[in-house]
Amino acid sequence: MSAPRDPVVEVTDLSLRYGETVAVDRLTMAVAAGSVTAVLGPNGAGKTSTLEACEGYRRPQDGSVRVLGLDPWRDGRRLRPRVGVMLQSGGIYPAVKAGEMLRHIAALHARPLDADSLLERVGLSEAAETPYRRLSGGQQQRLSLAMAVVGRPELVFLDEPTAGLDPHARHATWELIGDLRRDGVTVVLSTHFMDEAERLADQVVVVDHGRVVAAGSPRELMAHGARDRLRFSGPTPTEVAELLAELPPSSGVREIGPADYVVEGDLDPRLLAIVTSWCAARGVMPEVERRTLEDVFLELTGRNLRR
Repeated sequence: MSAPRDPVVEVTDLSLRYGETVAVDRLTMAVAAGSVTAVLGPNGAGKTSTLEACEGYRRPQDGSVRVLGLDPWRDGRRLRPRVGVMLQSGGIYPAVKAGEMLRHIAALHARPLDADSLLERVGLSEAAETPYRRLSGGQQQRLSLAMAVVGRPELVFLDEPTAGLDPHARHATWELIGDLRRDGVTVVLSTHFMDEAERLADQVVVVDHGRVVAAGSPRELMAHGARDRLRFSGPTPTEVAELLAELPPSSGVREIGPADYVVEGDLDPRLLAIVTSWCAARGVMPEVERRTLEDVFLELTGRNLRR
């Protein structure tokens, strides 16, 4: 059995302040090698400041940050060839053509990906001769993504990688992130899309008020606390009482509106069979309401992700 590898990113008791405002408050998190980690948090929660410290753009006032075993603030020159960073905007000369920009970035690396092939992969081949300022917002996002990965980084930070993309481009970006993971690249991304985090991430870190309030796989987080439930409408209270008598002791039925009910409990095959059989006998269609990552987020922070 091989020994576990050290974390690629290790943040310990990190604190960052802007004047009297505490943006990050003794935050601790770790990112495993070869994984996809999604960092979620409402606006102002401290996630962007934390990632900027990991990228070497902000100096910790307290605590420590280690990236690939190095200090990103002091060892930026050594880390830059090994780390890709995707920013939402900025850093690109408005008149430069998309293809020229990507080829320029590729030329700065020892073993870059083929720029033209990557342009095709992110759907920018036809826009290769288009100046950056004339690209749509979604095209600018895709160029930023290509610039972050063209150097074959060991670790890549992606800031809202699918913001402004149409569904086709969004799925293509998901595929590219999946390919990076399969190639052993460690990915840290921030996103406002819960389905994106749920689909892509091996680990989710939820940040609020400058601290980590939860961390784990999407499945682990969704399994904690409230449970999945079955919902149905129509039967009378007397009929529902008959169903309640058939359910396991750990389950129950609750009326959430006029003739509108939910069955709550551990949603296993036995419970599902009891309820669906009971509903079928009465011509009622039950609906499974699955607990989502967004449900978890709202319970933890009390806020919408975009607020």
